[in-house]
Amino acid sequence: MPDDSFTTSGGSTAAPAAPHTPKGAPDREFTVKERSQAQLVFRRFLQHRLAMISLVVFILIVLFAYVGGALWKYGPDTITESNSAPPSGAHPFGTDAVGHDQLAQVMRGTQISLQISVLVALFATIVGTVWGAVAGYYRGWVDTVLMRIADLVLTLPLLAVAAVLAHQSGGTWWLIAVVIAGLYWAYVSRVARGVVLSLREKEFVEASKALGASDARIIFRHLVPNALGAIIVNLTILVSIGILLETALSFLGFGVQVPDTSLGLLVSTAQTAVDTRPWLFYFPGIFIILIALTINFIGDGLRDAFDPQQTKVRA
Repeated sequence: MPDDSFTTSGGSTAAPAAPHTPKGAPDREFTVKERSQAQLVFRRFLQHRLAMISLVVFILIVLFAYVGGALWKYGPDTITESNSAPPSGAHPFGTDAVGHDQLAQVMRGTQISLQISVLVALFATIVGTVWGAVAGYYRGWVDTVLMRIADLVLTLPLLAVAAVLAHQSGGTWWLIAVVIAGLYWAYVSRVARGVVLSLREKEFVEASKALGASDARIIFRHLVPNALGAIIVNLTILVSIGILLETALSFLGFGVQVPDTSLGLLVSTAQTAVDTRPWLFYFPGIFIILIALTINFIGDGLRDAFDPQQTKVRA
């Protein structure tokens, strides 16, 4: 082995030369902490500016309806001394012919409309996800029977059937939500089935079967969680659909009934006063549009965030 030491003229042995270190080399090594899938999704959603603005607006609408409704000096049933008064400092949204404060009415209507739309989204998503996941996992005759039932629901004239069933409910808001959800779960089931069909052949499903996992565990612990991206996006869309369909039913007189109110009922009762008292029509109409638009933009942001192929976040 060659000796790196060398002998000076005086006979002493010098220490070996230190290895050469390139100039500009870092003194320490930097590593980037690995992000989880949830962190990546959340980060992509935060970068979607339009979705973030819509989320802030939607939160403000919720605070307006619930916090504002609790703090406002008038209730939805309070009759003031001002009849058909235009918007003013005392009544920012004006009053109706009876003397109800329109701001209090819009707050209450927003509460009911939001409750109906959220319940529609949750109920339809849960039922549709389970229905579609079971059909996609088992395939064969199970898939055929379940999907033909879903197809039958999809062929029903939605608005007409919803109007008849909602009228039988007596105008109770949660029964109206159940009626609407009972007609929309089939849309979610087809989405869930398609995603599960693409996942059931993956290696992690085969590994779970080899380890003796039951079918229920594979469906609800492995397949459904991996399909959450598409399911959550559809859930947000159903919130928007729910509030629009509730508005249509209430406008036609088959939705929420007096003495309670909703945004659709407020628009319906004010349609004859558009020319003389436009504030009664336009304020609840603006809130319907805002809720529908913000929910759609939030769903658009979630779709981009859950997309694993997403490389550029849209504004």
